[in-house]
Amino acid sequence: MDQLEEKKYRSGFAPGFLAGILSGVLIFAILFVVGGKLYIAKTGNYLIVGPDKVSKASGDEILNKEVADKIQNLMAYVDLYYNDEYDKEDIREAIYKGTLDGLGDPYSTYYTADKYKDLQISTQGNYYGIGAGLLQNSQTMEVTVSKVYDKTPAQEAGILEGDQIVQVNQYQATEMELSELVKKIRGKEGTKVHLTIFRKSSEETLEMDVERRNVTLPSVDSEMLAENIGYIQISEFQSNTAEQFHQALEDLQEKGMKALIVDVRNNPGGVIQSVVSILDEILPEGTVVYTEDKYGRRETYTSDADCMELPLAVLVDANSASASEIFAGAIKDYDYGTLIGTKTFGKGIVQTVFPLEDGSAVKLTTAKYYTPKGNYIHKIGIEPDIELEYQYSGPEDEPYSMKYDNQLQKAVSVLEEEIR
Repeated sequence: MDQLEEKKYRSGFAPGFLAGILSGVLIFAILFVVGGKLYIAKTGNYLIVGPDKVSKASGDEILNKEVADKIQNLMAYVDLYYNDEYDKEDIREAIYKGTLDGLGDPYSTYYTADKYKDLQISTQGNYYGIGAGLLQNSQTMEVTVSKVYDKTPAQEAGILEGDQIVQVNQYQATEMELSELVKKIRGKEGTKVHLTIFRKSSEETLEMDVERRNVTLPSVDSEMLAENIGYIQISEFQSNTAEQFHQALEDLQEKGMKALIVDVRNNPGGVIQSVVSILDEILPEGTVVYTEDKYGRRETYTSDADCMELPLAVLVDANSASASEIFAGAIKDYDYGTLIGTKTFGKGIVQTVFPLEDGSAVKLTTAKYYTPKGNYIHKIGIEPDIELEYQYSGPEDEPYSMKYDNQLQKAVSVLEEEIR
């Protein structure tokens, strides 16, 4: 064989070899799919392909023929004797929900497509609505405006905190759950919702049409207190909270802030990436939290060397949970501020939401989290540095005022001492 023929031989070998590999992969894939289906049909088990390995999950332990037959038997009784109408899709959704309820974990749950959309709104912090927070009395079902957000349609329409929502379009507020009523208030951008409102302070009933707009729910409030002590309240760690916190911090620093109070009381938690970003602004370089899943895989979240070098106080209570405890735990482990209030809730686990093809979703507890020093606080909570039960000394018939909040005033006095 001469040199030219040898080159032709080698140049033709590579494509042929590659084609052979691809054909082998394709044949393996076909055999895997067909074999997998035969395996499931024969054994009643199914396969889960994970990032590290293929594992077998037992299908016959849950939805085997006996269980499926029993469900059909139950529905036969319903069809024969149930004295009312029902929706088959509601039954199916209840089965899905019951599957997750059977775990006995209050944090693992199934979301219908509609409820998953609501969840996305709550974590992302924006929606098409009017910009008012609502509360419903579980006994009377009365719906009251708990908060009117700045620069929103609700504020522009003149809605006030304490107003009672009587009717939304043709729907009576007391005749439905709050989640359903909220759906009636929200809608397409630019459309209007008709509200009937009773104002207790003036004993008058008001009718108003409020335009729906793209509303971003603020999760951060801030202001400058006396002695140039900054105050930032974080109501929830949404996906946009870190950006709001950064802006609030910059504004306070431009006004000459000498110390900072961060209030995470009644904060139920939220997105872990959000609290990590906020801690990165405050803490020096190092681990702020780490998680471990059932396989022992660890994910570590860190902060860089840039940090806030000001006296810090953090307000916590029994309703400070999850991401709020990540925040409080990191501050405490780094000894970077003073925790004031009462022991936190004690939620040291992480949930992950998995969207499903039909628009629904499942949320599962997927990991435990640990503070920088390795503390696992689930069902334990975090003890504050200064234990102080909340007491409000102001008049009950007047709006909340910081000067009557004993925990907040204690934080102010602690920071004033540090400033001096």
